[in-house]
Amino acid sequence: MTITYDPKHPLYLDEADVRGELTRVYDLCHGCRLCFKLCTSFPTLFEMIDRHDDQDAGRMTPAQQDQVVDECFQCKLCYVNCPYIPELHEWKLDFPRLMLRADAMQHEHGIKSTRSKATTQVMGRTDLLGKAATTATPVANKIVNAEPGSMVRKVTAMVTGVSAVRLLPPYAKQRFSTWFSKRPKVRLGNRQGRVTVYPTCLVEYQETDIGKDLVKVYERNGIECNNSSAGCCGAPWLHSGDIKQFTKIAEKNIATLAKEIRAGTDVVVPQPTCSYVLKKDYLDYVGGPDAELVAEHTYDAAEYLMKVHKADDTVLDTDFDGETIEKITYHTPCHLRAQNIGFKSRDLMMLTGAKVKMVQQCSGIDGMWGFRAENEDISIPIAKKLGDMITEADGDAVAGDCHLANTAIMEQTGGAARHPLQVIARAYGIPEEH
Repeated sequence: MTITYDPKHPLYLDEADVRGELTRVYDLCHGCRLCFKLCTSFPTLFEMIDRHDDQDAGRMTPAQQDQVVDECFQCKLCYVNCPYIPELHEWKLDFPRLMLRADAMQHEHGIKSTRSKATTQVMGRTDLLGKAATTATPVANKIVNAEPGSMVRKVTAMVTGVSAVRLLPPYAKQRFSTWFSKRPKVRLGNRQGRVTVYPTCLVEYQETDIGKDLVKVYERNGIECNNSSAGCCGAPWLHSGDIKQFTKIAEKNIATLAKEIRAGTDVVVPQPTCSYVLKKDYLDYVGGPDAELVAEHTYDAAEYLMKVHKADDTVLDTDFDGETIEKITYHTPCHLRAQNIGFKSRDLMMLTGAKVKMVQQCSGIDGMWGFRAENEDISIPIAKKLGDMITEADGDAVAGDCHLANTAIMEQTGGAARHPLQVIARAYGIPEEH
C-alpha cells in the first residue's frame, strides 16, 4: 500500500496498491464520519462496513470499493472539511485525489464499463462538440431544448449516455471568441490591470453573455482584456480517469497560458471548475515551472476584481446607476469554496448595496457526472435539495458562478440564476446584448 497522490509514482495505477490505499482511507473515514452529509459516497461506504460485526474495511469487495468511487462527483468539500489532510495530519488523507487515483486505475485496467467510456468519448470532447453545435445551432438546440423525458431526449440518451431527464444548457448562435474578435477596440483611460480571459467551454460555446459582461465590467474598471487561445481545461477526461488524455490537454494549455502570462497578463476564469483545474490539477498532473506560473497567475473572475479593489493604488468603480437588487440569493459553487479564496463574488455584489444570502449546497453536477444517465438517481435529489434551499431563501434574484449549477437551479425552481459579473454589469447600467 502506497500513500501517494502523485500520478507519476510507479505504483499510482497498480490495482492491488490502489485497493490497499482505499482500504486504509475507507477505514479512517468510517471511524470519523464527519463527511456523512456531503454526498452519497460516505453513507454508502459506512453502510457497507457496518454490515460486518468487526467493521473491517478490508472486508469490502472490489465492486463495493468501486461503488464508493463511482458515487464521488469531485465536489472537493470533504477535503475542505477533513481534519486529516496531508497539510495537517500524519494520516495524509485526501479523499478526492484518492478517488481520482481510483478512477485512473479503473480506466487503466479496463474496469470501467464500455458504456461509461463511450459517454466520456462523447461528453469529453467539449471543443469539438461546441464548434459543431455553434455552427448548426438550430439543429443542436432542437435536441438540447427538447422536453426532458421526450422521445428525442431518450434516443439521444441511448446514443450518448447523456441523461434524458436533466435540463441541459443550450448553445449560443455565436461563440464568445467570435464576438470578442469582432467587437470594436476599446481605449482605456486609467489602466488598472491587464488580463487574458480564459472563457471555458461553457462561456465560449453556451452562455457567452457571461463573457461579454465580464469584459465590459473589467473595461469599465480600466482592466484591459485579451482572449486566450487555450482550449478546454480537460476536466471531463480527468474526472473519468483518462489521465493520459487529460495530461496531453493540460500540457498544451499550460504552454499557451504561460506564454500569455509572460506577455504581461493574468488569467481570469469565469467558471470555478476550470479555475480549480488550472490552479490545482495542472500542478499535480504536469507540474514544473510553467504549471506553477499558470497557477500563480490564475484568478476567478470576482477574485481578480476584489484584488484590484483592495490594492493600495487601485479601486473599482462603485457608481452603480443601473439595476440594483436589494436581496440576492447567492449559490456558492463547491469548486470555488475548495479554492479557499473566500467569498469574493459575495463581497463584489455587496458593493452594489445588496444584502447577499449565501446558499452552500452542492448542485451534484460536476460537469459530466451529473449529466450521465446512470447517475440520475443520485444527482437529481442533490439538485432538488439545492432548489429547495434557493426557494426558501426567497431572494429578489439568484446568482451563482457555475453555469451548470445555475442550470440545475433553473431545472429545480423554474427561475434563472445569473453570474455575479452579470449582476454587476446590470448594476452599472450595461445593457444585455441580444
